[in-house]
Amino acid sequence: MSQMSAWALKYRGATVEDLDPPPALSTKPTEPISHALMNAFERDYTHLTVVSEDTRALLGYLNIPRLKEMLKNGTVRETDYVEQAMQKFQRSGKIYKVITMDTPLEELEAFFVGGVTGSSSNDFAVVTDGNRRFVLGVATKADLEEFVKRRPA
Repeated sequence: MSQMSAWALKYRGATVEDLDPPPALSTKPTEPISHALMNAFERDYTHLTVVSEDTRALLGYLNIPRLKEMLKNGTVRETDYVEQAMQKFQRSGKIYKVITMDTPLEELEAFFVGGVTGSSSNDFAVVTDGNRRFVLGVATKADLEEFVKRRPA
């Protein structure tokens, strides 16, 4: 039995809302990397969503540990724009799993291990409203782990 499936015994009907995910922190593609990095550090966030300046549509995300590595390697500089370091969401040929505040934690766990969409594992989930119009927050594997630790047996 994997660690993740052992956790399922503690969910008992809990949903993403029970994780109390922090509000998403979004950045724009034309912001300097230094600005996005400072915002992430101030809030101790590991992922920032990247949204369109005009429509606020979700374009992709910044993985802060990956960004630090890119800065260290010289792949990007702090004066470069976010769009040069962001990871874009693949739009074509990909099945998306909508994660909302009402999504059961079992489904969120399956999403993290890649079982919902048949894709590879995921480090985080963007939590949206049911119509995917608004980014409400970001949930991570660490959030799920913390929930399990807090939950009485």
